[in-house]
Amino acid sequence: MSLLRHGAMNKLFAGCYAPSTLGSYLRTFTFGHVRQLQSAARAFLGNLSAQVPLIGTPAAGDFVYVDVDDTIIEVFGHQKQGAGFGYSGVRGLNALIGIASSPGHAPVIVAQRLRKGSASSARGAASFIAASLATSRSLGTHGRFLVRADSAYYNQSAVARALKHGADMSVTVRMNPSIKKAITAIPEEKWETIKYPQAIFDEDSRTWISKAEVAEADYTAFSSKKKTERIPGRLIVRRIPELNKAKIISGQQEAFKLHRYHGVFSTVSKDLLGTVDMDKTHRQHAVIEAVNAELKDGPLAHLPSGNFSANAAWLHAATIAYNLTRAAGILAAGSFTRAKMGTLRSKLILVPARIASSARKIKLHLPQNWPWAEPWDRLFTSVQGPPQAA
Repeated sequence: MSLLRHGAMNKLFAGCYAPSTLGSYLRTFTFGHVRQLQSAARAFLGNLSAQVPLIGTPAAGDFVYVDVDDTIIEVFGHQKQGAGFGYSGVRGLNALIGIASSPGHAPVIVAQRLRKGSASSARGAASFIAASLATSRSLGTHGRFLVRADSAYYNQSAVARALKHGADMSVTVRMNPSIKKAITAIPEEKWETIKYPQAIFDEDSRTWISKAEVAEADYTAFSSKKKTERIPGRLIVRRIPELNKAKIISGQQEAFKLHRYHGVFSTVSKDLLGTVDMDKTHRQHAVIEAVNAELKDGPLAHLPSGNFSANAAWLHAATIAYNLTRAAGILAAGSFTRAKMGTLRSKLILVPARIASSARKIKLHLPQNWPWAEPWDRLFTSVQGPPQAA
């Protein structure tokens, strides 16, 4: 708001608040108001998806990926309500983010929640996954849903809630004794090499030379729970050579002396995704880290208020802005479809135009030979429509 200062602002907007006035307004929000804004953000996304194909049009058999993760937004003031030291050791507030995406399309934010800084990652994960799936289904897609998460969300309630809402789950596992026992039971001939893009093909052995291998085994998760709460699935394991000599000579199990293992528990049928494809699909969960980085490069660079409810409202407004910017990139087409928020802001939104009035009409005088004139014109035409004939 501190950047939007222009003599023609009153012609473009019904009202324009000063930054201090906007801050005062946000501080009036209570918990109930924040929940109303959260509902408005969800309804806004649904209406936006009716106008713009935010995640494309995946077929019934294709996957729609719902990724869940949290991030710490660092704060420095001592008056920030809810600030604390979380798992990262950084003093801040914890933002839980859920995104939806499909192959070839940039993600959109389908759920968001601000929590105190000391909150554990898995706190409220089950209800958050349910909310993320409900909003994702409202986008009008008919694909299969796959929820992806890291090891912090490897718990029975989170996985069971995803399955209850008709989605599959893919979650990184912690190396507990049960997982280690399942890994050591995998026969050596079951391991197959991952074909990385930088791998070298050996003509003599007719194999791909790579330092990573994958294998899988049937696995029943949460076996310590009662039988009705146990969840059968697949354990996808990726291993790479252990290069730390100190670990190699330590008193570990033989298998864990030579390799480092990364396990993923998945409920996706092997007929849909094989071992290698499942491993690659789960590793693409890192796309949510890019979304977190984009938010921190923009509206979540800081949380502007010492009031927790005001900052929670700010988070919801930030996600509305993110999704709206993403829709603008899709309408502009071309390279903007998957562009980052910073690129979209600098090339489509912060337009070097002069606002003028002529014949009681507002005109935008754009620069000549502007490199992004064509995508900007596509965006403007999509939103505004062509001029009407006299």
